[in-house]
Amino acid sequence: MNRKDFFRGSLALSACAGCFLLPANNLIASETLPDDEKYKNLLQEKEFIQNWLSDLIGTIETELDEATKVKLMAGCGRGCFNRHKFKSDIAVKGKGDLEKLIEAYKNNFEVWKEGNTVHIRYGEVSQGCYCPAAKFRPAKPNDLHCECTRATHQTIFETALGRPIDVKILESVRRGNKTCHFLATV
Repeated sequence: MNRKDFFRGSLALSACAGCFLLPANNLIASETLPDDEKYKNLLQEKEFIQNWLSDLIGTIETELDEATKVKLMAGCGRGCFNRHKFKSDIAVKGKGDLEKLIEAYKNNFEVWKEGNTVHIRYGEVSQGCYCPAAKFRPAKPNDLHCECTRATHQTIFETALGRPIDVKILESVRRGNKTCHFLATV
């Protein structure tokens, strides 16, 4: 096993272990604390998780090749699709019909068709990144986190239409633009 394979495996195992251990410790410890102490502990845990996530993303950015970085973030995007019902509902409402999919998207996004492409935009100007996992990390010109959102939209289209769909990032607030804007080639 080479160093990169070992690192990838260790990184995934560490991420899973860290995510499972923190909530259990909080439940046990918080049962006996007054509310102000519980709040203080929650803030400390939030800061720990934010820092840990920043370390994880920083390590991914510096240690992994571009294809692996995108693959990891795409996995998170698919997880977000599965976790948030409003996203899977878009796919269900648009099942097998591009026009229905576009209509379903319009409940949450600015969407329009242009030839064989569909634009998904978070309004002409967005208030900022909506992802709680990215909110407390500094944005970067080629921010990796945007691949997560790209993959979420790709998963919505692929689930609804039942075939591979290419989705590109045209604009992103985290990458210095005024909104987030994606382009699906259908």
